[in-house]
Amino acid sequence: MKTNDESPFPKRLKEARKAKGLSQKQLGILAGMDEFAASARMNQYEKGVHSPDFKTVKALADILEVPTAYLYCIEDELACRVLKWRTKDGTP
Repeated sequence: MKTNDESPFPKRLKEARKAKGLSQKQLGILAGMDEFAASARMNQYEKGVHSPDFKTVKALADILEVPTAYLYCIEDELACRVLKWRTKDGTP
């Protein structure tokens, strides 16, 4: 799926991945992607060239330990609050 809709997803994905200390390839492999395509696919997601399906978004959110809502927050302050809520709530 091609996307140029200024979605916050690429930015949030990159922020969450870096916060976990994972490379694009590592994250892709953990999400079940082929090891030879993982880095390229994650790069395309982070650049907003392509957008993953929701099953992949859910897998990425689980690996990165962020709510799926975080990945779609347009407002930076709200994104921070979503992360704090999860930590405060203790939800896995």
